[in-house]
Amino acid sequence: MPASNSSEPGLPAALLLTGVPGLEWAHPWIALPFCALYLVALAGNAALVLVIVTDRTLHAPMYLFLCLLSLTDLALSSTTVPKTLAILWLQAGEISSAGCLAQMFCVHSIYALESSVLLAMAFDRYVAVCHPLRYTTILNHAVIGRIGLLGICRSVAIVSPFILLLRRLPYCGHRVMAHTYCEHMGVARLACADITVNIVYGLTMALLAVGLDSILIAVSYGFILRAVFCLPSRDAQHKALSTCGSHLGVIVAFYVPAFFSFLTHRFGQHRVPRHVHIFLANLYVLVPPVLNPIIYGARTTEIRSRLPRLLHLGQISV
Repeated sequence: MPASNSSEPGLPAALLLTGVPGLEWAHPWIALPFCALYLVALAGNAALVLVIVTDRTLHAPMYLFLCLLSLTDLALSSTTVPKTLAILWLQAGEISSAGCLAQMFCVHSIYALESSVLLAMAFDRYVAVCHPLRYTTILNHAVIGRIGLLGICRSVAIVSPFILLLRRLPYCGHRVMAHTYCEHMGVARLACADITVNIVYGLTMALLAVGLDSILIAVSYGFILRAVFCLPSRDAQHKALSTCGSHLGVIVAFYVPAFFSFLTHRFGQHRVPRHVHIFLANLYVLVPPVLNPIIYGARTTEIRSRLPRLLHLGQISV
């Protein structure tokens, strides 16, 4: 790159993702559990979507939100894992700047959308427990559609400025990124200029989106617990709480890896080894898609009873 152009804004034509730094010798072995988890996530979430879509008795609000959650899980894992496996197995780390920005946009927007879906599911449980007689009236199909559309619009609005913030920076020819996929701060740290605006905007949006969602989810469960403990019998209390168990498990699977990765990335940059950052970044796009179908399949009788029937029909069709 000519010296005169070295400080001009704009990403290089292509970036190079190196995988897990310091563990290059282990890349083929690291890819094996990643691939296995990805296949489990694909099979589990696809099965959930098929069960819900093909069985009209499962077109209740709770299951429609679960279907949306499974679709976002499929998109989240498929946005990152195939490229990660190509890097680890084939050393195919080069990615165009447009492809890198597209991947970054998809990762962050889908992640924000999944947080919105979990918030919607918390609202669903609140209505089901606190206003059971008005459940299907409040959460009819039109309202569910609007909630989904609002979540998509919010995610796109939050993440779109990342692209502009990255395009304005000069990179001085830096193109090698120690990661398995493109994410906002990983690309920003390649710049040879001050990235304070990127850091502040990323932190602010994380707090306003995922942080606010988690607070609202906690508030929803506060109302749910208050309503549950007002029920006259222990059996009624147990039944009401059991309907929330799967959702609470999914919340833990989603937010714990994400917050741990976020905190170590922001505040432990020089204390936590780089390969640990990368493993955590992969965990929060792989763990929720793997665990969500297992949690709902194991705890939800309606899903568990219909899945063998779906598999049986699939065998007959073959």
